[in-house]
Amino acid sequence: MPIFKRAMRTVPIKTKDLMSAPSVTLSSDAKIDEVPSLMWENSVGSVLIVDQRGKLVGIVTERDVIYAASHGLLGRENPVSSIMSKDLLTASPEDDIASVIEKMRDHNVRHIPVVDAEGRPVGVVSARDVLDYAVALISLFIRS
Repeated sequence: MPIFKRAMRTVPIKTKDLMSAPSVTLSSDAKIDEVPSLMWENSVGSVLIVDQRGKLVGIVTERDVIYAASHGLLGRENPVSSIMSKDLLTASPEDDIASVIEKMRDHNVRHIPVVDAEGRPVGVVSARDVLDYAVALISLFIRS
């Protein structure tokens, strides 16, 4: 069977199978200065911002930290809410991973928070997670 016909079959991979968990979070009243060290310590490219109830209210990515640094916002006790993205794209743990990857591509983002039914973060799908998965799949084809 040609590879193109095989590609039309669905692969039952869910978001929960690829996401990095647990997610790295900060309170919405945290300061911008806490983000870079938290990212470094956890080897992540994003930090999810939660409210007092633990619900997702924003995301700060590496790009946001670079923006803050280039605009002199670090070291000034500025709230993380001043640079976080509030218009969020999210996924559920049961979403098909292909739809999450398409969402990332269509909206030009490298991180998609994964939330439960109550809106609490349970993980993140990053471009790195997708790349790791793609490499594993390609290796199957090359070695077979």
